[in-house]
Amino acid sequence: MAATDSAQDWARYWRADGVPVEAMHAHFTSHVYHRHSHESYSFGVTETGAQAFTCRHGRHVSGPGMVMAFNPDDPHDGHAAGDAGFTYRMVHIWPEFFASLIGAAQPLPLFRWPVLEDSVTARSLRRLHIALTGPASELERYERLAASARLLVRHASARVRPPDPRGSDARVAARVRELIHDRYAAQDLTTGDLAAAAGCSRYAAYRAFRQAYGLAPSDYQRQLRVRAARQLLARDVPPSVAAAEAGFADQAHLTRWFRRYYGVTPGAYRGARHPQAGESW
Repeated sequence: MAATDSAQDWARYWRADGVPVEAMHAHFTSHVYHRHSHESYSFGVTETGAQAFTCRHGRHVSGPGMVMAFNPDDPHDGHAAGDAGFTYRMVHIWPEFFASLIGAAQPLPLFRWPVLEDSVTARSLRRLHIALTGPASELERYERLAASARLLVRHASARVRPPDPRGSDARVAARVRELIHDRYAAQDLTTGDLAAAAGCSRYAAYRAFRQAYGLAPSDYQRQLRVRAARQLLARDVPPSVAAAEAGFADQAHLTRWFRRYYGVTPGAYRGARHPQAGESW
């Protein structure tokens, strides 16, 4: 299933049937990703050009043949590092499924570096992407997934562990996060609400949340709205309805932010998941 944007910047999405995996093939020249994160692991291979991005308090560049490895909820942005733009393939694998591919229980693997120079893993990811987006059998797709996961996990330097619940900042951040998840679609959520939920000052609530999750509370709330809209679009809900249910002011508001996070319009994404629906503007 494919979603195509403009002639200059284009992106195509696929969702693998039966497994919690998405694939993307894109070329961007002018598109700039807003800082965001994914609920999945995200593994990519740069084919041409170079992509520059910030992640984990550092600036990185992925050139041809390099592998990108983002952990779940790993805030990052992205843009072309040169005038020619960049082309890349990306595979998003949901955490529990990735753990099953490598035979691991909690805690989950943590990738320390977001850019890896590993030609064997790069070739494996490219073959996986082709299998996911082509006419491969379900068995071949699973085997490609398992093979790539085994190669990738060699680069995992640690395991993801939850914040220490005894830390006061961790408790504050967790309370703020819980409130945002409960009321992400609410237009009237205020810093006073966050402070009241966390039992501290507005500044302390903001600081603790930003330190724990790498995003400002408002960015995190918007990201939840975009994710909620994406889930609705995947169920073939029209973009206008998805915008309203996810808490956006209108469809144009959703379209603007959806493109900043995913590189395509909500209608294009819905059309990729449900070709019979076509692109709805």
